[in-house]
Amino acid sequence: MKAERPLNVVFFKTEAGNEPVREWLKCLPREECQTVGVDILKFQYAWPIGKPLVDNLGDGVWEIRSRLGNRIARTLFVVVDEEIVLLHGFIKKTQRTPADELKLAKQRKHQYLQTYEKEPPSRQ
Repeated sequence: MKAERPLNVVFFKTEAGNEPVREWLKCLPREECQTVGVDILKFQYAWPIGKPLVDNLGDGVWEIRSRLGNRIARTLFVVVDEEIVLLHGFIKKTQRTPADELKLAKQRKHQYLQTYEKEPPSRQ
């Protein structure tokens, strides 16, 4: 069943106010950034959706898979109350998702959920 309306997309923020995924996207060449953005948009309007665009990595963490010519980008996220929370983005260099990349996303998920429980975002 497709989402009746698009899910909101939010960037995870560190305690210092940095948005790691936004910063990562800004470092990509323009065309690659646009490709990742289009893939996020597809997901936003088509949730729930599966492979090849989206895959479940376990523990509530998912990935959006973007093909960037000769390389592959991964954007790791969680869905919390109809919001897509972008946790981490990276260029994949091995067949498997590196354990340290997944660990970082899970840490950010945990931080986000702790903050979310204290101060749920206001709904419009």
